[in-house]
Amino acid sequence: MTLSVDSLTAVILAGGPGTRLQPHTNYIPKPMVPVLNKPFLEHTLGYLKTYGIRRVILTLNYLPGVIQDYFGDGSKLDIELLYCQEDTPLGTAGAVKNAEKYVNDTFLVLNGDIFNTDLDIADMITFHKQKGARATISLKQMDNPAAFGVVETHSDGRVSRFIEKPDPEQVTGRWINAGTYLLEPEVLKHVPAKRHSMFETNLFPRLIEQGEPVYGYRFDGYWLDMGTEEKYLGLNCDLLLSRARSPLFPELVTNEISCDSDVSIHPLARIAGPVLIGSKVSIAENARINGPVVIGPGCSVGENAVVETAILWEGVHISGDALCQRRVISHSNQLH
Repeated sequence: MTLSVDSLTAVILAGGPGTRLQPHTNYIPKPMVPVLNKPFLEHTLGYLKTYGIRRVILTLNYLPGVIQDYFGDGSKLDIELLYCQEDTPLGTAGAVKNAEKYVNDTFLVLNGDIFNTDLDIADMITFHKQKGARATISLKQMDNPAAFGVVETHSDGRVSRFIEKPDPEQVTGRWINAGTYLLEPEVLKHVPAKRHSMFETNLFPRLIEQGEPVYGYRFDGYWLDMGTEEKYLGLNCDLLLSRARSPLFPELVTNEISCDSDVSIHPLARIAGPVLIGSKVSIAENARINGPVVIGPGCSVGENAVVETAILWEGVHISGDALCQRRVISHSNQLH
């Protein structure tokens, strides 16, 4: 039977605490951090919608109410959202096992902190079905794969071995596990219920050991793990500079200054794009904004302040004469 993309159910792993992004994630889960003033997770849902995927399961653990309060049942985005909450963290595979009752056909799994809208889901499904795979893992080529999980494959794409975060001398290739999977429901029988289990170190190696067909799907294009402040800042900058694309901002133009109508900008303020400015923002006399910069709703930038290559979250105040360069300023840290 041919599987159409729009019939897929997607499972998004959205339960992590975002430890590497602290203190920004002290009060907000990582999938909700703003990217171009929209929650990161909303960009992912927009990406799925471009393929007609409208049934999505979110696995939650850390601050689940923040996500549920914002997205609700998904109807405002014209999707169906289902939630599976973990009392204790179950790991990547354990979290999907916890959602097993909602999947009864081939389904898609995405990590909630990876941006890879260049991955062609339709082509990946075709590959998965042609190979008769039980699991297909997206693979991305990296110059420095040691920080990730190296995946070795045969010439036909069948996975032979995983080397999770290898030492430099152990690196045997440059193709890494890119964190998007197509799975058949029966593979979840290999995952223990209500116990911590990981795809990378538990399920996938076990499937290979038992001779199950596990394949790697190679793709080119933009890919970023948004786990650190540097990477998070880089994602926003890449989107503003058109190095990456989001379906939420299809008309974004490099070097453009984009702002809402209720913004107050002093005539003597100097702004050089690309800059995205949210609603009810105030920019004072002689302030300088040098893009790429994202300014969230309700922010203010004082006289003679300089903001350059930065992300300001909602309600941030930059005092007069302050210098903000290559920074992320969240609601938990104002700049004086």
